[in-house]
Amino acid sequence: MRAVIFDMDGVLTDSEPLICAAAMEMFRERGVVVQASDFHPFVGAGENRYIGGVAAKYAVALDIVQAKARTYELYLAMVPARLEAFPGAVALVQQCRVAGRPCAVASSADRIKIEANLNKIGLPPATWQAIVTAEDVERRKPAPDLFLMAASRLGVSPEQCTVVEDAVNGIAAAKAAGMRCVAVTSTFPAEHLAQADLIRPSISDIRLEDL
Repeated sequence: MRAVIFDMDGVLTDSEPLICAAAMEMFRERGVVVQASDFHPFVGAGENRYIGGVAAKYAVALDIVQAKARTYELYLAMVPARLEAFPGAVALVQQCRVAGRPCAVASSADRIKIEANLNKIGLPPATWQAIVTAEDVERRKPAPDLFLMAASRLGVSPEQCTVVEDAVNGIAAAKAAGMRCVAVTSTFPAEHLAQADLIRPSISDIRLEDL
């Protein structure tokens, strides 16, 4: 393996509870009470699907652009005080870089969220060899497009990449791209991540040899 592609939410950052809280508040402002569990099937698929899937479940008509903008507004207000890197995340990225392995972030999130998260956890966008966002592809995870574009931007073939993921949709995308996948159980239990090549409890448990 020559390169490592990291998902962001749920892998590098403990951001899933924050985006869930922001989306729930956005729905509450519109008079709709939703549950955190409603969002689980859409984790890793991007905010359009994350919000839109729950809206469809409750038969709520939303302007997705406005709803997403408000959700991000609420989310970004939480980032300075509440967003943290997962223990071991920054260290693993740094180990990969020292070992000469190009690193990319490939996330179904929009760039505004990715940049805020990476800056907050001390892995700013300028330090990555490639960043691929929801705006860069037509299809989000579980389609392989994000990961394939990341490999292309890194100048390596898909089979030379290892993906680090936390979500069922992300693992499916990695395997569809023909990449090795190491999963962490930060968002879903291990039994839901069986399609991954290797499962570790957290990113702090991943070693270079795992990649």
